[in-house]
Amino acid sequence: MDERSAIAVMSGARRDVVAKLLRGLCRLVSAGYATAVRLRNAAYDRGWFRVHRATVPVISVGNITTGGTGKTPIVAWLVEELMRRGYRPGILSRGYRSLDGRANDEALVLERMCPGTPHIQNRDRVAGAQIAIAEHGCDVLVLDDGYQHRRLHRDLDILLIDALRPWGFGAVLPRGLLREPLSSLWRSDVILITRAEPNRLPVALSQIEPELRRHRGHAAATFVRFIPQGWIAVNGESQTVEMLMSERVVAFCGIGNPEGLAETLAQLTTVVELRTFPDHHHYSAADLDELERWRRESGVNVLVTTLKDLVKIPVDHPIAERTLAVEIRGQLTSGADHVTRALDSICPLKGAIRHAA
Repeated sequence: MDERSAIAVMSGARRDVVAKLLRGLCRLVSAGYATAVRLRNAAYDRGWFRVHRATVPVISVGNITTGGTGKTPIVAWLVEELMRRGYRPGILSRGYRSLDGRANDEALVLERMCPGTPHIQNRDRVAGAQIAIAEHGCDVLVLDDGYQHRRLHRDLDILLIDALRPWGFGAVLPRGLLREPLSSLWRSDVILITRAEPNRLPVALSQIEPELRRHRGHAAATFVRFIPQGWIAVNGESQTVEMLMSERVVAFCGIGNPEGLAETLAQLTTVVELRTFPDHHHYSAADLDELERWRRESGVNVLVTTLKDLVKIPVDHPIAERTLAVEIRGQLTSGADHVTRALDSICPLKGAIRHAA
């Protein structure tokens, strides 16, 4: 079952007998999974599992659901903010879906967005922290996708909630998209509600705020919008954000939340069709050949995608000349003071602005 079909089952959009049976089976599996997660969390909460503390501050950026909530642009924003405060940040990540020891797609994106910033990909984040400090001189660490990785102590836990799909259909995997029960919200220090467009906030907040109050005692949160900055080509050349306003294009992506891309593109161009691949998809030569054939048959000049997909396209493939990615940046809007105060408590302004080597 592909991701789109799984979402149709989880969401209840499919109401046939097979879908109902699948939801029932998944509900049973979810009960066992939720129990295992609660036991693991209890072991950390009570000190039965060891937590390792780095010698520098650690800031975690993570989700409580699977799928894309916009972590990468938030990590990039955080790195830039820490540099502005005079620190040398390093990024720690697991390196999910990397091939042959190479950087994965998210690392390649961060390399473009945060050039020169050390990025240690290691399944053992404790060892990765030691490398970042000892070999790269980092004095603060950003733990990418770290909410569930409790083995490394963090001084600040930033949790992202997507306004498009806040609670992953209200159930843990595999019945829903929650990585852990909503009771785990209490661990977060700062809540960022991403894709917080004004037209959807009333409905999103009606779902989000009651759960925040229930599990955190208050509903304080920071709203984040993702602002298109322009278009970028495979060779790194940039174009203005207005470039495709009068064009018809076809789009493709392999990300956790294709709806977010569709919404962004609707502001910038006319999308004839959007094709989706699994999250973190590695594009084969056959995939790229098919996308180029599809572009020609659609009668358009340009393919558009995300930066996470663009970095996986070889510059010498014919599709590279016809493909552009939308470049976005996170912008904190309402409630930005929550983030500022939290950062001030662990990484106050040093004064001199330092740039990554």
